[in-house]
Amino acid sequence: MSTAFTKANRLGQIETLLMEHPEGLTPAEIARRTGVHRSTIGRYLPDLPKHIYIDVEDGGRWKIDKSAYLINVRFNLHEAAAIHLAARLLTSCMDRYNPHAASALRKLAQPLERLAPHIARHLGRSADEIDADPLRMDATFLGVLENLTLAWANGRRVRVWHRSDKSTPVHEYIYDTYFLEPYALGHSMHAIGNSISVEGIEMLRTFKLERIERVELTKDSYLIPPDFDPYVLLRGAWGIWYSDDEPVHVKLLFNPQAAGRIQENCWHPTEKTTLREDGSLIWEADIDEPREMMPWVLGWGSQVQVLEPENMRKVLIEESKRMTEVYHR
Repeated sequence: MSTAFTKANRLGQIETLLMEHPEGLTPAEIARRTGVHRSTIGRYLPDLPKHIYIDVEDGGRWKIDKSAYLINVRFNLHEAAAIHLAARLLTSCMDRYNPHAASALRKLAQPLERLAPHIARHLGRSADEIDADPLRMDATFLGVLENLTLAWANGRRVRVWHRSDKSTPVHEYIYDTYFLEPYALGHSMHAIGNSISVEGIEMLRTFKLERIERVELTKDSYLIPPDFDPYVLLRGAWGIWYSDDEPVHVKLLFNPQAAGRIQENCWHPTEKTTLREDGSLIWEADIDEPREMMPWVLGWGSQVQVLEPENMRKVLIEESKRMTEVYHR
């Protein structure tokens, strides 16, 4: 076996070790695990890839910089088409500039040039759309997203400064990021995790990233509880609003003109539909917070009638009265 091959093999072994130990390893620990002398490990340092660094503040441990680590992924044609569709959805639903998304699309477009030039061209166009609009530039949002992504990947606690809306004061929290969730309806991004307020109140909380003013990583680590499942948590939500209470049964009556369009899509995981003899359709689902679906219901105008729950009917009745007043002034 050549010396060059042995060294390349050892470098790969070191990288694998560091991926398995995100807390980092000292040169002595790496030498012991790879079966070489500590001085030999030191000689490998100039040849290590750029995503491996030495954390001087943590006793000279060698660590993987996950934000710089390149992941090798190969897609077939249909998988690439799925990425294109996801990219179009991302472009249309996110209203903040994300250079990482644009870069990812361009990297995917390059190898597709010969296999599927039309798809490759549109992936590049989607990247250009993300880059193009100066109104989408938001350095604060990008910094928040990057820090929360790093915190989530490395299991690091953060300090978060968040406000409920622009008119309320900023509050500080210690935060453990459990999940990041895009919200197409609100053109926004949300973090779900455990929060601790300055008063010591601890609870699962969802933060809209656009309302976070600053995120600072700490050296403290956290573990996501094994019973935390975001897919179960959000199953009853219309979008992002979940509840610990029993979901509310929502029952809607769509007229025949809307019934066909309703049947074309699955609007909620718990939905049930019943087509009636006159062509109208009963739509039912169990929703955690029906207020979140009100804009969708209103969007159907007179083609839908709320049958249940009663308080939702009353809200729609009052809203229709106010709309009538607006248009008859």
